[in-house]
Amino acid sequence: MKIELPDKVAEQLKIKDSEGVKIELRNHDAVITTEASEMSLFQRISLWWYLAPALISALAFNVFFAMKNRNQIPMSGNTSLGTTVILAGVVIGTLLFTIFFIRGRRSQTNDFSATIYWRNFPVVILSFGLILALALLGVFWLLGTIFKGATFDRLTATIIFFIFESMINYIMIYAAVSTSSRTLIRIFMLVIMSGVVIAMATNSTRKWWQYNLSFLGTKLANNSWQFNMTLMFSALIMVALIDYIFVSINANHPRSVRLLILRVLLTAMAIDMGAVGFFPNNRASHDIHDHLASFLVYFIIVLIVGIRWFLPKIPKEFLRMSYTVGAILVTAEILFKFVGYLSLTAYEIIGFTLTFGWVLLLLELLQEQIDTGTRVFYIKPEKDKHD
Repeated sequence: MKIELPDKVAEQLKIKDSEGVKIELRNHDAVITTEASEMSLFQRISLWWYLAPALISALAFNVFFAMKNRNQIPMSGNTSLGTTVILAGVVIGTLLFTIFFIRGRRSQTNDFSATIYWRNFPVVILSFGLILALALLGVFWLLGTIFKGATFDRLTATIIFFIFESMINYIMIYAAVSTSSRTLIRIFMLVIMSGVVIAMATNSTRKWWQYNLSFLGTKLANNSWQFNMTLMFSALIMVALIDYIFVSINANHPRSVRLLILRVLLTAMAIDMGAVGFFPNNRASHDIHDHLASFLVYFIIVLIVGIRWFLPKIPKEFLRMSYTVGAILVTAEILFKFVGYLSLTAYEIIGFTLTFGWVLLLLELLQEQIDTGTRVFYIKPEKDKHD
């Protein structure tokens, strides 16, 4: 029995004529891997890329506190171990991510970075930098709560700093060489969810739910800029995702008017979401904010109603789910505006959750369209003539 791989598969896997491949059975699937793809990150990239920046920054950390004559360094605070790890980690980690992401694009070792346009690079890099910053803030908030008032001598703090920086460098390099459009979809989800949840948590004492969801972006809210920046940055990520996904789909479906209209609608919706954050619900921009928020609802209704025309081969399950979401949104609109049963906050939360979830599922569905065209191949095994 022999299996002949299509030329496109051999080209994507970079298989040489004399090189063999490994077929691994996982449940009912067969996964083809090459020797190069099984190499670990440590085998492909020198250890110094993780350790050298961490070592240099650890020495700088030690010198900084020595010059300030600080022999006991607190876990948290303005000038603390946590603050320095977060600042150095975000700067150095993002820089390493940028270097290896660009290397992957130039050497064609990462399909995602190799096909993404240069215009979307800043958004991708800032996305990972922001997620790193949020993760580190969460980690040191937790450590500061568990070890409240803890301090370390300068040598111990330097060692802890070095360990954290080495781990951050490894994670960011790994992210750069293995990221994909699916990763960016998850980043989009994490950014918008974490931003909204943090805004809700920091304004719990202000009882924001007695007003509306837009209250989180007004001058009356604590750190309203975080909520508004979340919307604007999420919009940028969504635009970059849409750009990448539709460029990849167009390779398999060139000059499709339906896909072009779908792309324009999704891009306009992303821009509108960013504009909602740019024009918060303050007195000066109240009318603009309300109109922009209403347009988000109109965009989602048009997309749901027209999704069968935009994507004729759409799965029936997704179509039923889309119509269900649309029906719930219309029902919520009636209960809020005409019946008066729902409060403004409840109406906005229902609309935001359903709209956000549906858009994520649509992006995943579009990603599957790319995979079907570029990563799914059908081959027929043949008996070897010598058998």
